[in-house]
Amino acid sequence: MSKLTKYWLGIDIGTSGLKALVLDEAGKVAGSALVEYGMETPYPGWAEQDPAQWWKALKLGIKKLKKQLPKFPETLSGIGLTGQMHSSVFLDKNNQVIRPAILWCDQRTAKETEQITEKLGFDTLVQLTLNRALTGFTLPKLLWLKNNQPNNYKKLKQLLVCKDYIRFLLTSEFATEVSDASGTLMFDVKNRVWSKELIEKLEIDPSILPKCYESIEITGQL
Repeated sequence: MSKLTKYWLGIDIGTSGLKALVLDEAGKVAGSALVEYGMETPYPGWAEQDPAQWWKALKLGIKKLKKQLPKFPETLSGIGLTGQMHSSVFLDKNNQVIRPAILWCDQRTAKETEQITEKLGFDTLVQLTLNRALTGFTLPKLLWLKNNQPNNYKKLKQLLVCKDYIRFLLTSEFATEVSDASGTLMFDVKNRVWSKELIEKLEIDPSILPKCYESIEITGQL
């Protein structure tokens, strides 16, 4: 009986589409798929997506890969996830999406960036996060929700970026890794943990933040 080739799947949840790439044991590309989707701009400067379309795109991408590789995904050994940074997915106590995801390119949070800098102080913010407050980061989006949609904010039980939402749907695990965490503006980059000082000063419930892993660690099982 011939040995089955093992495959590894890479998934990239991009701004305009989902890309899936299959590599064999030698690192050679064995299959690939692209599923495109759109972005909503209900107001000037806003950029949103329905997280359900990422999941739908992933399922379509897997179907495309199965046509290229008949034994896929039975021979799948591992999955790696990446995606658009800073995009915010808000989940309620039933793990349901509360509102459309706010994307990295959304510009509605100028007031919230000022709020962050005033509360923390510019030097402290940069020392902790190695970044200044910009509209693209996750934290300003969270504060925008608190300031502008308080009813939705009260429902919030879990905050994720896009790839980590897909991880949750695949594994039922709430997790992130240090590269995406560093782009939230809530991460103590030097100590590689969520910043207790920042979270307390901005009155954020730490329980909404997922467990953070090193990027090479295994975070869940199918």
